[in-house]
Amino acid sequence: MHRIALKILPIVVLMSAVVYGQSLGDVARENREKQKTKAASSTAKPKVITNENPPKNPDMDAGPRESEGKMEAAPPKAPSRGQSAEEWKRQILAQKNAIAVLQAQIDKVNDSIYFVVANDYYNGVQHNEHQVKKQEDVARMQQQLEEQKKNLAAMQEAARQAGMGNAVYDP
Repeated sequence: MHRIALKILPIVVLMSAVVYGQSLGDVARENREKQKTKAASSTAKPKVITNENPPKNPDMDAGPRESEGKMEAAPPKAPSRGQSAEEWKRQILAQKNAIAVLQAQIDKVNDSIYFVVANDYYNGVQHNEHQVKKQEDVARMQQQLEEQKKNLAAMQEAARQAGMGNAVYDP
């Protein structure tokens, strides 16, 4: 009798779980209904950030990216001589901000460069090669910075020649 009870008990337990459990179709219907109600209540879709579309704010990311500094900023177009003082000031401030952002990127990449003794680490050679690439990026970014500074000086000189006060061309 004891043996029969031991054989029947697992069968009864399994049968009761099947009777009280939900079917996969019921779970799928419930999930679909939840998604519909959630979509109806929220019209804005969540923004997914990937490597292809990084955030615009450089302070948002924690460390330097491999592609950092490879974007070239187009210099703002200088206003013509007939533009207002506010237009000149806005363009000059935009150029100064571009210079500040580029300088911050240069500083960030420079701070992340460190070489290791190649024989002390299993991938020390590859690490050092990557650091050399970072140095090359910094050199290229330095050239861009010099060009941006020249553009700023040219814009300031053009504003000065257009008769704007130093509050405009040196805000």
